[in-house]
Amino acid sequence: MAKYVVKRVLLAILTIFIVSAITFFSMYAIPGGPFSSEKALSPAVMAALEARYGLDQPVPVQYVNYMSRLLFHHDFGVSLKTGRDVFETITTGMQVSAKLGLSAAAVAIAFGLVLGSVAALNRGKVIDRIIVFFTTLATSAPSFVLATLLLLVFSIQLGWVPAWSAQNPNYILPVISLSMYPMAYITRLTKTSMLDALNQDYIRTARAKGVASYKVIFKHALRNALIPVVTYVGPMVAFIITGSMVVETIFSSGGLGSYFVTSINNRDYTLIMGVTIFLAILMVTANLITDIVYKLIDPRITFD
Repeated sequence: MAKYVVKRVLLAILTIFIVSAITFFSMYAIPGGPFSSEKALSPAVMAALEARYGLDQPVPVQYVNYMSRLLFHHDFGVSLKTGRDVFETITTGMQVSAKLGLSAAAVAIAFGLVLGSVAALNRGKVIDRIIVFFTTLATSAPSFVLATLLLLVFSIQLGWVPAWSAQNPNYILPVISLSMYPMAYITRLTKTSMLDALNQDYIRTARAKGVASYKVIFKHALRNALIPVVTYVGPMVAFIITGSMVVETIFSSGGLGSYFVTSINNRDYTLIMGVTIFLAILMVTANLITDIVYKLIDPRITFD
């Protein structure tokens, strides 16, 4: 297993380098720059700013310099727009994004496993049809559409939930918006896996031996049904934490996603690179942890 982990770590490092290179060269392939929108700047001032931040050098040289500072000095650079340290910006935004993302992931996993198990154990009954209807509806509605409707109805029209503010942050609506789709997907995965597990021979044998029903369901069926769910949950957690940029923008939560959107609009190269590399690290780490959890759930799984 140690050999497998080492291989995956090396592959993860290579993946991060590839992502960083694609992002860096793609930024410079798009016309314009971080100072193009500043109409009051003269050509001399523009040239001075580019020289200050090293933007006057060839793009490959800029990439090598950036990665060298990052690897050897752990320096993400400073924002080309605000002058603020990029790592400090990422840390500040991550505090909000982590709270939203982890809360949404916990809600999605808890409700998804429960609803999926209930639907599997009541296959074909009314409760199963109700769960299938709402999960289908949830998977069909994009998160930004749901976020907009929730904000419009519960904050503006009814006034039941206050809108987000830095002084009084309210996580209810953002968490619901972020958790609906993964919850519905986990519900469907759990139901399918549970139905498959309940039809296996070892379940029939356990029941024939008189094993209590709750042990059959939770110790045998549900445990084996978790494998495909774990496959989805690992990347899902990283995606919810890092990919909630649209929802964060709608609620103006000031999370990492909203910083990322702002950096793209402003062509803030250093902030774009810092956030992209940070998100890539989270994604590859989540996939690595997922593969290791497989082994913990089912020791029969090998990494060959």
